[in-house]
Amino acid sequence: MLRKLALTLCLGALAACGTAPVQSSAPALDLPPMKRFAAPAVTAPQRPNAQIANDFLSLAFEMESGRRLDMMTRFEGPIRVRVVPGAPSTLAPDLAALLHRLRREAGINITQVQGDEPAQITIQALPHASIQRLVPQAACFVVPGVSSWTDYQRHRRGDRVNWAALTRRDTAAIFLPSDVSPQEIRDCLHEELAQALGPLNDLYSLPDSVFNDDNFHTVLTGFDMLILRAYYAPEMTNGLTRDQAAARLPRVLARLNPRGQRAGGGSTPNTTPRAWIDAIETAYGPNTSNSRRRFEAARAVSIARNAGWQDTRLGFALFAQGRLMLAQDPALALASFLEARSIYTASSLTRVQDAHVSLHLAAFALSGGHADKALSLINSALPAATQAQNAALMASMLMVKAEALDAMNRPAEARAVRLDSLGWARYGFGSDKEVRARLNEIAALAPRRQQQ
Repeated sequence: MLRKLALTLCLGALAACGTAPVQSSAPALDLPPMKRFAAPAVTAPQRPNAQIANDFLSLAFEMESGRRLDMMTRFEGPIRVRVVPGAPSTLAPDLAALLHRLRREAGINITQVQGDEPAQITIQALPHASIQRLVPQAACFVVPGVSSWTDYQRHRRGDRVNWAALTRRDTAAIFLPSDVSPQEIRDCLHEELAQALGPLNDLYSLPDSVFNDDNFHTVLTGFDMLILRAYYAPEMTNGLTRDQAAARLPRVLARLNPRGQRAGGGSTPNTTPRAWIDAIETAYGPNTSNSRRRFEAARAVSIARNAGWQDTRLGFALFAQGRLMLAQDPALALASFLEARSIYTASSLTRVQDAHVSLHLAAFALSGGHADKALSLINSALPAATQAQNAALMASMLMVKAEALDAMNRPAEARAVRLDSLGWARYGFGSDKEVRARLNEIAALAPRRQQQ
């Protein structure tokens, strides 16, 4: 399983992105210390258990390629996690926080060991370029049957690292990039450790889960923790077939999630055509021309419309089209974002998706001289970004808010908000260079900056 590379966010297309480097007059500020998140306020799953059971079966008995799995596999007994020396310093506290959540929320007996103590799961950080040489489409990934990068290189073409060939899980290795932002390392930890422990599939139809390649959710949600708790329930023993799991799940979920025992939602539209997935993955994939990306995003929108979808898949296709058309056709980009937002605001499960769209709409409003509208959009969406613990999204929102406040002649408030944004930006974007580049990119959106 792998976490795919995300499409690069470029709000500055409204001003200058994609042409010459942005030359802005953003205020020169010393960068404050990095900000970090406390324990998240997790929202319990809101969908009925019958629907969650269907999601579980699709996640646990299928792979992203569409291949069916004959049996469910999991670790038995206590699970120990080891980190190979040399990992970035920010990994340790984020891993500790995640393991604490897995014990408390998912009921999994999992702890970290030190030194060369035996471990079922090994985490190794490598230069991004090393990962890309072997798995070009991945930001990070997890494989079974090995305990080091050297082992993986030796066995990567054999059944030893084939999830479908497993009858139980004994060892697994997670490979993370060492030279990216702290947030990206944390996001990889959440997704890859969850899949090392449990389901191997991702579903684009899930609105409230990390088990979705749209990457809107970057830390494990209440839904994800329920799936993992069910996965390690005593009844869900290693080696269950799909039919056996389906027979046991209603009782398991009734015990673990009594609030979900209500009528409705017998099935989720889990089946997504391969043509749509291929279009989305090409639009977001590496080594693809911009024209091809735009074509594939438009194709994903067309497939979704022809299928009659009004769920997160149409919203995600529109979101991709909006981002990719910013420099080419701003009017189409705006229309795409507005339609995506109408989908996301229709459900309480898609607040973080709406926050991503709102950031782009706020950038449009700021660039068009409507600072008050930009401010309103950011203030409305910022709580969802904060709850989702997405520091990169929060920092970008606060930078837009600061520019809006400056445009409204509120400089003291703007400076305070801008300083706040930089603390989150250090976690979300990493290097000082990346932080200042994002600050300048967003500062260039304001009409007065463009004139200067």
